[in-house]
Amino acid sequence: MDKLISSRCNLQHVPDSYVLPPESRPGEEEFALCEVIPVIDLGQDRAENVQQVLKVGQEFGFFQLTNHGVSKKLMIDVLEVAEEFFELPIEDKASVYSEDPKRSCRLYTSIDYDKEKVHFWRDSLRHPLELLGKYSVEVRKLSMLLLELIGEGLGQESGFFKRGELNRVQLMALNCYPRPNPSLTLGSPRHGDVNLITVLLQGPVHGLQVLNDGQWLALQPLPDAFVINIGLALQIISKGKLRSAEHRVTTNRTSARTTVTTFIHPSGDCLVEPAKVMTNNHNPPLYRSFLYKDFLSTYIVDTYEGKPPLKRYIL
Repeated sequence: MDKLISSRCNLQHVPDSYVLPPESRPGEEEFALCEVIPVIDLGQDRAENVQQVLKVGQEFGFFQLTNHGVSKKLMIDVLEVAEEFFELPIEDKASVYSEDPKRSCRLYTSIDYDKEKVHFWRDSLRHPLELLGKYSVEVRKLSMLLLELIGEGLGQESGFFKRGELNRVQLMALNCYPRPNPSLTLGSPRHGDVNLITVLLQGPVHGLQVLNDGQWLALQPLPDAFVINIGLALQIISKGKLRSAEHRVTTNRTSARTTVTTFIHPSGDCLVEPAKVMTNNHNPPLYRSFLYKDFLSTYIVDTYEGKPPLKRYIL
């Protein structure tokens, strides 16, 4: 429990074990909040939404989503519950603290604390609270709608992404990023998500940065909007028509940041491969097929070693 940074939130300095090497630090550079990352209004015509999702999925891999059907009150309540949890006394959180990554509900600060050379400045909770259960149902509906739109745009048969093995696993992570010196550490390092699609709920405190054309873009949070990003598995299925953008989380000098992130994964035994409707003799696949559980294993190794996680799968 002493590893949790929320138990040390009054620290005035970042502990040495959280300080990144100079070449990996975000530095003192100020990143202007960016309005370039697209916003999609899901209340528009369906055909228009299909084209928008495909376009921004190809150009950015990230977008913000409004008029998505999830109630504003539910979004606010979920963020408040997350903030309240991380503000609890450390002894009240002891029952859910665990270093076992296989535990379905656990509180932790790093995925593998004892093996990491540098830790990242966050505490994270996976927890099936009653309110979060209701929220997870609504976010799953939204995720499946987005996958339907993507399937239509890619020319897939109806219901392609509704196959159980393609969307069986849904994980939720509540993250708290306290406010240290943001020039020395990161809340989350540069990475691309491994899954199909990610739905992020955040408050007004910024911190998410997306890499686009070699430049870090600081995302400006929009009230009542979700942030959606494309995962690597979906990049492969779409034969690269959609791309998974690398991103990172910086810390904030003045305010702690709390987020609720939902990840939609295929099942471990699902065969992930470029969609057959997009491949033929003239348009061969870009990636070889693999079991998703095998991809998860190599992704962890490659990400830890700083290697591109898709390189070994390119044909």
